[in-house]
Formats: sequence, structure tokens, C-alpha cells
Amino acid sequence: MRQPADVELVAVTKRYGDTVAVDNISLKIAAGSYCCLLGPSGCGKTSTLRMIAGHETVTIGDILLGAENITDQAPAARGTAMMFQNYALFPHLNVRDNVAFSLKMRGVQRAERYAKADAMLKLVAMETYAERLPAQLSGGQQQRVALARALVTNPSILLLDEPLSALDPFLRIKVRAELKRLQRDLGISFIHVTHSQEEAMALADLVVVMSDGRIEQAGPPRQVFEAPRTEFVARFIGGHNIISVDGRKVSIRADRMRLVDAGAQPDTRTVVVRDVEYQGTSVLVGLAADDGDLTAVVPDRVFFGRPFAAGDTAAIAFDHADIHELAASA
Repeated sequence: MRQPADVELVAVTKRYGDTVAVDNISLKIAAGSYCCLLGPSGCGKTSTLRMIAGHETVTIGDILLGAENITDQAPAARGTAMMFQNYALFPHLNVRDNVAFSLKMRGVQRAERYAKADAMLKLVAMETYAERLPAQLSGGQQQRVALARALVTNPSILLLDEPLSALDPFLRIKVRAELKRLQRDLGISFIHVTHSQEEAMALADLVVVMSDGRIEQAGPPRQVFEAPRTEFVARFIGGHNIISVDGRKVSIRADRMRLVDAGAQPDTRTVVVRDVEYQGTSVLVGLAADDGDLTAVVPDRVFFGRPFAAGDTAAIAFDHADIHELAASA
């Protein structure tokens, strides 16, 4: 593999006619990182990925790979590789030829390109499927072939556009663990677009939360979850309640909310239980309050020591140390 290199976006904007898809963002992704671009549909994350890949032009700004400005370079010259959401395997080529295709286009001789393709297939545990056609593979197997095809070009950066979205939930968990292991073993940066908060938290060293073409917050996953910068981040990441305390809009983690009998403690807020979902180790309790809908995540032992049912009046309590101040949106 090539030497890992930092990726830096410097005041990058992307416009499609009068529509601003990415609005003056700056971001540095350290070499060897697993970065997830996270946000709802239309937030600019895929446009950002495609600009890094060279599949979209930059309207304003620069993209640096190490010390090199790659803003205007062709995709094949950048040292990046992209794995597309639909995998885009050639149906008439077998697995080995699919992986070797880009090397063939570069004029690499048959013996060398097949040797490199076989090495990549072994890396993703697909070497025994080299003679099969894509239609003879499962979704997870096709995903591994697409990954091998991206890696065979020896990139410094691997770009992944929602690579797990087509997989069933069980396989998605298995494959994301394999992606993290592979990234760690290769030592190169993976930049991964997703709308799944759980996926980003599980995989990333750096989570970049985007909204309306801007970066709302970037940081390690634990930092983003425990200290969301804005109301948008707190709501999108999930697991937080937005309430008013002393005239301030703040967030409190749902697992830090305590559910008690109404009037049993001072400094509590009366709520009505909307729904109760048993989740094994915890119980998810939906609540209606003056602040709007809230959620409490209660350990199963605590909840069943004093259970509540839909329609019950209760109260919520929390420690002031668990209050997190929110800034204005980006």
C-alpha cells in the first residue's frame, strides 16, 4: 500500500446551479484514520466524498492529500479509490477479472494483475470464489469483491459510499467489524459515508456530522455523543433529550434520566408515560412532558423494581452535572 497521508479540505464549496450542496467546509482527516461522514439525506456528505474522489468538481476551495493539491487531478491520479454503494461489479466477468479490471485498464500484464487480484481476494477471504460470477455471490460476498477491487490499485485513501446499506442487519454488523479490522491492518485512511449513527459510532475514529452542507461537529465518537455541540447534533446522534433548564435549552442523555413516582422527590418534572419498550438489558420509556416528547433509558433491574405502564403519571429527575449546554447551530 502507499504511504498513509492526511486529507485536508480547505474552504470547500460545491454548487449545482443555484443549489449549494456543500457550503465552505474545512476539515482535516489524519493519516490512518477511519472517518465517517454522518448526516441525513441531502446534507452534503456524498458530494463531499465524491469531490475527494474526483468524481465531482470543486466549485471553490482546495483538497490536499499530504502536501499535494489534488483539487483538479483526475480520479485515477489521486491515490484514492472509491467503493460505490451498489458495488458496480461487471456481471459478465468472474470475481478475479472484476478485481483485476482497473489494472487491465492501466496496461498491467495478465500474470501480474491476476497475482495482485488474488492477493486482494485472499485479504478479504474471497480467494476460493475467484472463478464465480457476481450473480453467484451473496450480498456480503459481492461487498468483499468490491472492496478488493478498490484496494487492488494500492490507494492511500479508501472512500466508501454507504457500503453497508444493502446488507441485512445481522450481516451489516459482521461486515462493519471486518471493515474496521481491515482498515487497522492496512493502516490507510477510510472515509465512509453513512446516515446510520450506530454505524458511525462503531467504526469511526473521527465522526463528522453534517447538516445543510455544513459541518455541525467533528470529533471522536465518544466526544460527539457525550458533548453534542448543537441541538441538531444532539437530536441526530440520538440518545439525548432537549429540555429547558433555567431558561436555557440543554441536552441530557436519556440514560441519565431517572424515572420516579410523581411527587416522590423535590426538583422533578411531571411526565406521562407514552410507551414502554423492553430491550433486554434496559427499558426504553417514551414520555410526554411540557418540553415535548422525552425518552428515558432505564436499566432493566431498576425499571422492574418499580415498573410503569403507558398512561401512568410519573416524574423525571436528573443530576445537574449531566446537563450539557448547547450552542447555536453551525
